[in-house]
Amino acid sequence: MPEPTSEPVAEVRGEDWYGEDLGAVRYAGTRFVEVDLTEARTSGAVFEGCTFERCRLNASVHEATAFVGCTFSGTSLFDVTLDGCKLTGSTFERCTLKPLTVRGGQWRGVGLRGADLTGQSLAGVDLREADLSLAVLVRTTWTGADLGGCELREADLSDADLRGAVLAGSDLGAATLRGAKVDLAGAVLLAELTGAVVDPA
Repeated sequence: MPEPTSEPVAEVRGEDWYGEDLGAVRYAGTRFVEVDLTEARTSGAVFEGCTFERCRLNASVHEATAFVGCTFSGTSLFDVTLDGCKLTGSTFERCTLKPLTVRGGQWRGVGLRGADLTGQSLAGVDLREADLSLAVLVRTTWTGADLGGCELREADLSDADLRGAVLAGSDLGAATLRGAKVDLAGAVLLAELTGAVVDPA
C-alpha cells in the first residue's frame, strides 16, 4: 500500500499492490514501472501526466478516477473496470485492453491507435477527437457514445453497432464498415461522405 505523501513521487518500481484499496490517491508525473495493481481499487483518484510501463492492472476497478495525459505502455488492463473515469489525452501503446468493462466517462483525445477492442462496449463514452486509426473495432458497441472528430483511418468497424452514437465530424469514410449497424442520422452521414444526395422524398 503506498504511503500518503504531499511530496512528488518520481518513480514507483516493482511494487506489489495486489488487491489494495488505493482510494483517492493522487500522483502527478510519476513513472510506474512493473507495478502489480491486479484487483486493486481506486475511487476518485487522480493520475496526471503519469507513465505506466509494463504494469498489471488486471481485474482492477476504478470509479470516477482520472488518468489525465497518461501513457500506458506494454501494460495489461485485462478485465479492468472503468466506471465514470476520465482518460482525457491519455495514450495506450502495445496494451492488453480486453475484456474490459466501461461505464461512461470522458475519454476525449485518447490515443488508441492500433488497439484491439474487438467485441467491447464503449456505450456512453465521450471519445471526441480520439485517435482510433488502425484500431480493430469489430463487433464493438457505441450506443450513446460521442465520436465527433475522431480519427478512424483504416479502423475496422465491421459488424459494429453505431446506432445512437454521435458521428458528426468523424473520419468514417476512411474506415471499414462492413456489416456495421447505423441509425438514420448515421446513414445520412455515410451517404454524404460517399457523395450521395439524400432525398427524404
